Amino acid sequence: MPALAGVPVTHRAINHEFVVVSGHLPPGHPESLVNWDALAAMSGTIVLLMAVERIELFAEALLAGGRPADTPVLVVQHGTTAAQHTLRATLADTPEKIRAEGIRPPAIIVIGAVAAFGV
Repeated sequence: MPALAGVPVTHRAINHEFVVVSGHLPPGHPESLVNWDALAAMSGTIVLLMAVERIELFAEALLAGGRPADTPVLVVQHGTTAAQHTLRATLADTPEKIRAEGIRPPAIIVIGAVAAFGV
């Protein structure tokens, strides 16, 4: 879906890694298998699925782990449908912008330098 918004998840000149993470459990949840500090430390793309409703927690965990506040973010809601909507933000202001625009699931969140493509 990011490609339909003009954003590749990898690009040889920008990053060589990407990870897809389910957001159905928040950071710190006892059943979570995600190492949020490791995600924050990587330089590549993070694709979050099922994360819109907990975006504040995910952004906070990534920022606390050292991911820069100005990291570009792309949110694609209702991807591949006539109702597709995209939102551009930074990691720091993504939660506020998602709430302001009323974005609800289904949506995916792309975090990383590639999210600035097409701007």
